[in-house]
Amino acid sequence: MTVDASGLESERHQLMRSGTAERVAAILRQYITDGVFAPGERLSEPVISSALGVSRNTLRESFQLLAHERLAVHELNRGVFVRELTTEDIADLYVVRRATECGALRRAAELSTVDLSAVERALREGRVAAAAEDWPAVGTASIHFHQALADLAGSERLSATMRQVLAETRLFFVLNENTREFYEPFLRCHDEILRDLRRGRFDAAEAVLDRYLRDAEARLLELSAGRVE
Repeated sequence: MTVDASGLESERHQLMRSGTAERVAAILRQYITDGVFAPGERLSEPVISSALGVSRNTLRESFQLLAHERLAVHELNRGVFVRELTTEDIADLYVVRRATECGALRRAAELSTVDLSAVERALREGRVAAAAEDWPAVGTASIHFHQALADLAGSERLSATMRQVLAETRLFFVLNENTREFYEPFLRCHDEILRDLRRGRFDAAEAVLDRYLRDAEARLLELSAGRVE
């Protein structure tokens, strides 16, 4: 299956200031993060280069960047595909997520002021999507929520690491059925984390986050094992 790149034409304005491979990679990474490009889909050179109005060489450089980030793979004589992850990938990525996100909250606790507006916005986004029973959109809102948590540390390097990690995380969501059963417990945890953050209880928020991440990992490993069977 080849990805539907029709929406990419609306992203051309982002390339006006800089048509670099890094910027193209950032757009494609966001499409993976938002679930528009799914694991196993082919990233067609002619389709995407035409949609974005960039050269094949620039696009190939961006593919190399995505491959370095473990988001894409090149298959000889077949092309470039969005990567499909393994059980081992799930376990390893959640090690990184716990270290990064929980570390971000510990760092945020040391700052004199913390802006929670992006966290609040992501939570509202998730609630609206849940009310509409749009569970893929709830998944996207969850990604935004966790990026906002990482951003509280005020470190661009940490935030950039989190963007890559969350793009990989989105590849796991194909394992679930995009159901209320999967997402609702995590929405409740988001609520609890934000309440603690508003009260300045960063230790409590970190404890809820750690439990959340361990539960999510266990559920995804269970789903992954079921697919293998």
